[in-house]
Amino acid sequence: MISCVRLCWMGVVRELRVKKTSTRLADGRELLYYDSRDDAVRDAVDLRPLEAVATTAEIRRDELLGDQVAIASHRQGRIYHPPADECPLCPSRDGRLSEIPAADYDVAVFENRFPSLAGDSGRCEVVCFTSDHDASFADLTEEQAGLVLEAWTDRTAELAELPQVKQVFCFENRGAEIGVTLGHPHGQIYGYPFVTPRTELMLRSTAAHHAATGRNLFDDLVRREREEGVRVVLEGEHWIAFVPYAAHWPYEVHLHPKRRVPDLRALDDAARTEFPQIYLELLRRFDRIFGPGEPPTPYIAAWHQAPFEGEGRDAFGLHLELFTIRRTSGKLKFLAGSESGMSVFINDVPPEAAAMRLREVASE
Repeated sequence: MISCVRLCWMGVVRELRVKKTSTRLADGRELLYYDSRDDAVRDAVDLRPLEAVATTAEIRRDELLGDQVAIASHRQGRIYHPPADECPLCPSRDGRLSEIPAADYDVAVFENRFPSLAGDSGRCEVVCFTSDHDASFADLTEEQAGLVLEAWTDRTAELAELPQVKQVFCFENRGAEIGVTLGHPHGQIYGYPFVTPRTELMLRSTAAHHAATGRNLFDDLVRREREEGVRVVLEGEHWIAFVPYAAHWPYEVHLHPKRRVPDLRALDDAARTEFPQIYLELLRRFDRIFGPGEPPTPYIAAWHQAPFEGEGRDAFGLHLELFTIRRTSGKLKFLAGSESGMSVFINDVPPEAAAMRLREVASE
């Protein structure tokens, strides 16, 4: 099915700048193509003899800590570091069938075959950024990166309509050191049936700050970084990227729209247009941090969005967190006793030094 992608948020209808085609894989999972071309035809059929997906995803509450844990034993059987010619995220061509039946694609999104969350426990989707197996997000053109942003936005809007989904998390894990099992450039989207602990902490801090000052915490953080300047990595007309004052990771950057919004749906056209320029430059700088000849920098890129309901939603500030676990050439930042046992991070790289390094490696 081909549809005109329209979003309605707080009564404002906005049409996404993409062509979206919805279809089904052989086992019934949903597959979506996002194309920048109006004439793209996505009618390939999944010819694999797949059985219906059976999951054992279950959410359990830790009564001592008050958080949630997803139990998903079926994920033990997921594909692990396949050779490039057996990649399940590449297009189906030359007689080989993959998760994506088309012979090429711009951006594709499908329900994860091995989800951490499923049914009443939420939803997990895979986002393939490009059909090029050997590329990375940083290799995308601005048009391609903008298309990914539109896909993230559309998925956020559609998952918001599911009664079991309370919050949407769009993210990318990049690099074997992070634990990535498929080398193809891709990310994931989780639709959680609860508000995550990290977001709960932000909401509590935002409420406490407002109670004490009458101001918004996200606005004050961005204002402080702009005024002090020492931790700012780069700044555009609509976005600002900085290393936070109390960064947890050796190299960690937070990217905020200057006009605070609660989630991706609320970004205006100007912010959407500028985002690919800023974000691609950040990713390219990350690959230069440790000098020439170094392997690509492993990282996690995580969109922090407000929950769909509840007190404090309007005060939340959408932002993207980008960080690497590599602390210097050939050395990783491990979460050892203090971090893993007590959630108290110890950072070996001063945030001001990290920001200076990320400014030094700007694209020529």
